[in-house]
Amino acid sequence: MKNIAKDVYQIPLFPRNSINCYLIEDVLIDAGIRTSASKIFKAIKDKTVTKHALTHAHADHQGSSKEICETLNIPLLCSELDKEFAENGNVTTEYQNPNHIISKLQKKFWAGRGHSVSQTLKEGDQIGGFTVIETPGHSRGHLSFFREKDGVLIVGDAMLNMDLLTTKVGLHEPPHLFTTDQEINRKSILKLTSLQPKILCFGHGPVLFNNGELEKFKNSILFN
Repeated sequence: MKNIAKDVYQIPLFPRNSINCYLIEDVLIDAGIRTSASKIFKAIKDKTVTKHALTHAHADHQGSSKEICETLNIPLLCSELDKEFAENGNVTTEYQNPNHIISKLQKKFWAGRGHSVSQTLKEGDQIGGFTVIETPGHSRGHLSFFREKDGVLIVGDAMLNMDLLTTKVGLHEPPHLFTTDQEINRKSILKLTSLQPKILCFGHGPVLFNNGELEKFKNSILFN
């Protein structure tokens, strides 16, 4: 577990930061895949965790949610639009092609069983010292979390900081296969860029201490 900023910790779950979850104050954000629970429990063993929130209910973010919530006896929170998938475990439903071999493998080996959602989150809500930002596109109900006082942004999968095939570090849009609406997601990227975040924490890829990389990425999208 890596301390990124005050009360913000990255928990890398796969090599090269290829899948991450985060602890913000007493809230666990995301939960990796089905087999990630043991790593998460080890990382947070000396921390107090009272809530678990999802950026979105995809297989590599909700995989251990049920086990974590039941073991720690804590509530699960997500957006209203992702609630159905968080609760029923059908987490590849919104993919461009749920029958693609990769989609089927994710559902079979990565996705966790559904768990009841105790509270839904919307734009402007406060959680773990962060403000909820609605960033649809990758999923219909995708959320990000922003702390204005120091510019820390939990991006989720609105953007990635690695190429998922090569693992080379760099800003990318999420893969089309796993994204509900690429154009809406681009609008969410522009929305996040307008916040002028200083520290970006991704579901996939290392944390980025922004020195102009985000502005360049935004421009590459606008003029693509």
